[in-house]
Amino acid sequence: MYERMLDKSIRPDISQLVEWCGTSGMLFSDLDRFMAEEICAQSEIRFPYGNSYGWCVTYRRKKKLLCDIFAERGALNIMLRLSDDSFQKAYPFLLEYTQEQIDARYPCGNGGWIHYRVTTKEHLDDIKKLLVLK
Repeated sequence: MYERMLDKSIRPDISQLVEWCGTSGMLFSDLDRFMAEEICAQSEIRFPYGNSYGWCVTYRRKKKLLCDIFAERGALNIMLRLSDDSFQKAYPFLLEYTQEQIDARYPCGNGGWIHYRVTTKEHLDDIKKLLVLK
């Protein structure tokens, strides 16, 4: 469960990434559309960070990294960095699950990284709230 696309020799397209997510594929499509239309981000399919991360879609606005979305079997996983202030601004309005992810973030400067697994529409709504703060 939650296997990623780890074969570096086979570059997937967006439809294959969506398909890989299975029942969560519609959530991936929704988030991809949100990033393009609402956030005005450019996307790129890439294999970053080493062999255990796998294929993802990276979203940028100008040259600024917004997030990486990794396709997983049955889910998608968003890697996102925000400032502590941004996390705290959104914190009271988020699901308990999302708050737990923020509490467990990997610290980095004045902020940190979360790896947020999306399996429900409610998770997707929360990650959108965080992405708007980016």
